[in-house]
Amino acid sequence: MTADGRPRRVGVEIEFLGLSARAAAEALAHDLGGSSLSEDPHAFRVHGTRLGDLLVETDLRYVHPARYPNLGLKLNPRVAAWLGTLVEPFIPRELITAPMPITRLRETDAVLTSLRAAGARGRGAVLWDSLGLHFNIDPPSLDATTVTAFLKAFLLLDDRLRRDIACGKPRLARAFPPDYPQAYKRRVLDPGYWPDVTDLAEDYLAANPTRRRALDLLPLLAHFDGGRVLSMLPHEKIGPRPVFHYRLPQAHLSDPAWSILPDWNRWLTVERLAADPQRLVAMGRDALSR
Repeated sequence: MTADGRPRRVGVEIEFLGLSARAAAEALAHDLGGSSLSEDPHAFRVHGTRLGDLLVETDLRYVHPARYPNLGLKLNPRVAAWLGTLVEPFIPRELITAPMPITRLRETDAVLTSLRAAGARGRGAVLWDSLGLHFNIDPPSLDATTVTAFLKAFLLLDDRLRRDIACGKPRLARAFPPDYPQAYKRRVLDPGYWPDVTDLAEDYLAANPTRRRALDLLPLLAHFDGGRVLSMLPHEKIGPRPVFHYRLPQAHLSDPAWSILPDWNRWLTVERLAADPQRLVAMGRDALSR
């Protein structure tokens, strides 16, 4: 629950190969109920499923010119559609759920079953990048102290999470988002570091002017102060929203036993640590002493 008594919600993003956005949307509409509607040749909305509305799209902004009009390179619709077909073998498709109550998260595995049966595949990494499983998580409270506590907890557990997710496979580890700068980690883990929102955003943007972080705070900081974030990073794909964008886990659609729940349970270790101030401070001091 949030601090004001509302159920917390989470949105899920799942990347995959082997299936076009159109075929994926049609399979989901058939299996979960609802109807598929084209936004462009490589982006489809699925309305009215039992999990709420879904979006399936090719994860490349240039093939969606109507949705991203401010890109430096804007293609006409015919060229964008051709490019989307050309890159389909190696640029992932991405499924994005609407925010749902955390208590319903287990039901998302029905999406995996539907996509897999229709031909979706993936083994955690493609070329140089992850096939991502991302969570967009409501914070329990939208204040600087809560956000800083979660950031501290995540930095303390980041190495352990990476080891657990990679399972000793260098190919998967190489595809993770880059680590945070060491100087920034030491600054945040200082027991006296409890900034206000303005200083938190300034410090984060100075050290991390990129979406490629395992806990990406740019959407949340853009929700607090969109002008500052978007002026500093005008070409990044940042949707302002009041969520933690946790983007370390990887998607494994080719594994019939794969579920999103183990990665969600790993995230819960961050939640527990963030909610334990004494342990948070003690672990921070220990990390800084090494």
